[in-house]
Amino acid sequence: MAEKIYVAGHRGMVGSAIVRTLIGQGVAPESIVQRTHAQLDLCDQGAVNAFFAQEKPTQVYMAAAKVGGIHANNTYPADFIYDNLMVQANVIQAAHAHGVQKLLFLGSSCIYPRLAPQPMAEDALITGTLEPTNEPYAIAKIAGIKLCESYNRQHGRDYRSVMPTNLYGPGDNYHPENSHVIPALIRRFHEAKASGAPEVAIWGTGTPKREFLYVDDMAAASVFVMNLPLPTYQAYTTPMCSHINVGYGSDITIGEVARSVGQAVGYQGNITFDATKPDGAPRKWMDSSKLNTLGWSPKFNLQQGLAIAYADFVKGKAV
Repeated sequence: MAEKIYVAGHRGMVGSAIVRTLIGQGVAPESIVQRTHAQLDLCDQGAVNAFFAQEKPTQVYMAAAKVGGIHANNTYPADFIYDNLMVQANVIQAAHAHGVQKLLFLGSSCIYPRLAPQPMAEDALITGTLEPTNEPYAIAKIAGIKLCESYNRQHGRDYRSVMPTNLYGPGDNYHPENSHVIPALIRRFHEAKASGAPEVAIWGTGTPKREFLYVDDMAAASVFVMNLPLPTYQAYTTPMCSHINVGYGSDITIGEVARSVGQAVGYQGNITFDATKPDGAPRKWMDSSKLNTLGWSPKFNLQQGLAIAYADFVKGKAV
């Protein structure tokens, strides 16, 4: 039977990359089911059930989520935990109720404790205190993992989870307050270049280290994990620690990221660091050895990914 694949969140950065990847691997576009938020509110349980009853997908990629940077997470904590809990619960339950055997849930590296040993391995989950600024979002994502595991244990489903590191690329959010590190830097350097500003000041010391993965690599990893034979997936996971990390494999300092973005944008001015501003966690680096052992590795380095991301920003495709 031909697969009918529902990509929840297909307009988002990760969801759109998953659609690109599936089509690039030969999946017929008409086999991919997509709905905008205006067409289907995933917080509406009745609407989600009606959608699954009508479309009857055979696979689900759960890439829909309410996401944002530190400012957004701090400002709207209730929105982040409620919306994500509702979306996950509605989609996963409806998938089960309508006979979907295969589902992939996309989480976030923030599920791990703030001071988890580096690099962060899958078994660090629920071993310590979360980062306070995004705890509500992290709790929701942990609940999503546990929902998948619980449906597997109770109902014999094949619902898997992948945990991406920091992502960037086409379709990113470049909002001046609610964006993540790389899109925020792309916007700032672009505006500084356009205005001829002599310098760009970066928050913090520039010494914390972060890991970044180009979004099409994340999409490729998602499809790879979804298509692993079940015995292989089960051999590398346990019923109550079933998620798999997806990272680039190495991390760099915020200062190095800033210089790389400045180079990609073509900014010629000075880059300074405001040490009076907070640095955040000293390091966040994923242990992706499990996924690497399974046979997957990223294809895009930071310079390649930034060039594509900046071209997309300039075209105005991402706002």
